[in-house]
Amino acid sequence: MNENTENFAELLESSFKTLNTGEIVEGVITAITGTEIHVDLGAKTTGVISRDKATDDPQAKLEDLFKVGDTVRAKVVKVSDVDGIATLDKTRVDSESNWDKIVEACETQETLTGKIVEAVKGGVIISLNSVRVFIPASLTGIPKDGDLNAIVGTDQKVKIIEIKPERRRAYASIRAVQREERKAREEAFWNNIAEGMEFDGEVKSLTDFGAFVDLGGVDGMVHTSELSWRRIRRPSDVVSVGDKIHVYVKGFDRERGRISLGYKTEEMNPWYIFTQKYQEGDTAEVKIVSLMPFGAFAEIVPGCDGLIHISQIADHKIAKPDEVLAVGDIVNAKITQIDNENHKVSLSIRQLLQEAARAAEEEEYEPEETAEPEAEEAPAAEEPTDAE
Repeated sequence: MNENTENFAELLESSFKTLNTGEIVEGVITAITGTEIHVDLGAKTTGVISRDKATDDPQAKLEDLFKVGDTVRAKVVKVSDVDGIATLDKTRVDSESNWDKIVEACETQETLTGKIVEAVKGGVIISLNSVRVFIPASLTGIPKDGDLNAIVGTDQKVKIIEIKPERRRAYASIRAVQREERKAREEAFWNNIAEGMEFDGEVKSLTDFGAFVDLGGVDGMVHTSELSWRRIRRPSDVVSVGDKIHVYVKGFDRERGRISLGYKTEEMNPWYIFTQKYQEGDTAEVKIVSLMPFGAFAEIVPGCDGLIHISQIADHKIAKPDEVLAVGDIVNAKITQIDNENHKVSLSIRQLLQEAARAAEEEEYEPEETAEPEAEEAPAAEEPTDAE
């Protein structure tokens, strides 16, 4: 028997080959459309795999997952001798062959990655190598009563938490992976933290005594006294939940899981801002913030006040500051003294008034320039006449 005879015999045998429902077959992809895959099974029957039987991902495109010439294994679902078509299911074969991997992952607590393919009552379905695994809503990481559809179509990492082999069902958890990752981040954080380290954090919550700031998975607390150089009544006077702020580590206790943060810096110190802007002898525009029997306090820069003694409020004697000033008034005052040690500033309106009065007097009594009298021209000498 020559080679041609053998090939003919094989073709003849394959033409009589029959397919049975439930049988696992293998073939080569001959065509791909948007809705199905055609497979050459080496028989008189052509295999067809519909889109939903080729992949569990409803958003995936068949042409992205398969190519003509690829070999695929699928289960025979239905055979039509009249049409010469065999309906195949690839997902069922994939699921059965990968079930053992799911069982093993449950035992070893290996992290698996899959795509959320559907939101169902009480949770979502994730496809793990074509095995449909249920994730209860409470383990998705979505807040209670949140929209589970928000994660449909996304890739997620999960842990297999329960297996029911008799029903070939598996249950997974996204939160278990999130907890594990958070614990790893916390461990790395505590291993590297040091006093003075700076962070860009987000304000997560406010209490009467301070603000809690997320430093990247670990929270620290900025005490109210560290939020501002000025005295404040509550943290919300300075920051709000959601604010991004720059903080630094003042101290920490790993055993108790506590981190003390600082927010105010020397550059934010009102006294520093004041001394960078003014010096003794300068004139500043100030705002009257309070009146006392002995004088008035005026804000020079936010958080830094100076005292205008009652004797320095006017250029004449007054009995009370409110005879001349009121809270909220904006006036010009001269900085007469800066006490750097005690952070005190003395101001004077009187000196400016006196200086202005002196300047006006000098201008009033300044002698006017007078023009020098023009010299009288001497009479011209008479020219002598011939008679002389």
